[in-house]
Amino acid sequence: MTDNKQPRAGVAYGAAAFLWWGFAPFYFKAVGAAAPQEVLAHRIIWSCLFLLGLLGVRGRFGEFRRLLADRRTLGILSVTTLLIAGNWLLFIWAIANQRLLEASLGYFINPLVNVLLGFVVFRERLTRLQTGAVALAAAGVAWLALGGVGVPLISLALAFSFSIYGMLRKRTPVSGTVGLTAETMLLWPWAVAWLILRQTRGELAFWNEGPVLTILLVSAGWITALPLIWFAEGARRIRYATLGFLQYLAPTFQFLVAVLAFGEPFTPKHAISFGCIWIALGLYSLETVRQMRLRKPSK
Repeated sequence: MTDNKQPRAGVAYGAAAFLWWGFAPFYFKAVGAAAPQEVLAHRIIWSCLFLLGLLGVRGRFGEFRRLLADRRTLGILSVTTLLIAGNWLLFIWAIANQRLLEASLGYFINPLVNVLLGFVVFRERLTRLQTGAVALAAAGVAWLALGGVGVPLISLALAFSFSIYGMLRKRTPVSGTVGLTAETMLLWPWAVAWLILRQTRGELAFWNEGPVLTILLVSAGWITALPLIWFAEGARRIRYATLGFLQYLAPTFQFLVAVLAFGEPFTPKHAISFGCIWIALGLYSLETVRQMRLRKPSK
C-alpha cells in the first residue's frame, strides 16, 4: 500500500471500529432476553475462542506463549481483566435498563478523564484549555447531580474504568489482540462455571429462548473482536491524535440511538449537561490541534 493510501485506510479502519461500537447497542438490545451477566459470559467465552483462532491463523501463538510465561505482565493483565469485564457488564446492564444515554455520557467524558488521571497520577501539567475543559465537564456532571437527575454513576464508572484500563494496558508490552486474548482466557473458567450454575437452576436463556438468541449469543465473539482488529489496523496507519477525534463517533451514535431509537428521555437538564461536556470536548480538541502544530517540525 502506498504512503498516501495508508492514512485513508487508517481513517476507514478507525471510523469502522467506532461506528461499530456506536451501533453495538442494537445488538445488546437484541439479546435482552438473556440477563446481562449471561451476555457477558457468552461475550467472554466466544471472544476468547475467536481470538485464539485468529492468533493461530496469524501465526502469533509464540507471542501468546511468551506472554503466559511473563508473570509481571500477567499480573497487570489480571487487573485489566477485572476492569474490562466490569466495563462490559455495566454497559450491557445500562442498555438493558434504558440507561444508554448515561452510558454515552461516560464515553464522551472519557478523554477528559484521561487528562485528569494524567495530572493526578503522573503529575502531567495541564494547559489552560485542558484545565478549562476538565472543569467544564465536571460542571456538566455536577449539573445533573444537583439538578435532580442524579449523580451519573454509570457515566463516571464507565469513564474511569476504561481510562484506568487504558493506562495499565499501555504498560504491558503486548499487542491489543494478544492482550485481550489473555484477558478473556483469564475470565473463561469463571464464565463457563457461571453458565453451568445458571443452567442447573433452569435460569439460562441460551438454548431455551429459541435459535435466534442462541446464534446471536455465539456471535458475540466476532462482534467483540472485529472492531478491535479494525481499531488496531487504524492505529497503525494514522496518528493517535486523529484516532482521538474519531473516537467521538462511538458515543455520538450511542447518544442518537438512545434518544431516537430507544426513546430514552432527553430533558433540558440533560441538554445543559451534555452541552457543557460537548463544549469541553471542543476545548480539548482545540488544545490537541494546537499541540500537534507545535510538535510539527518547521521546514
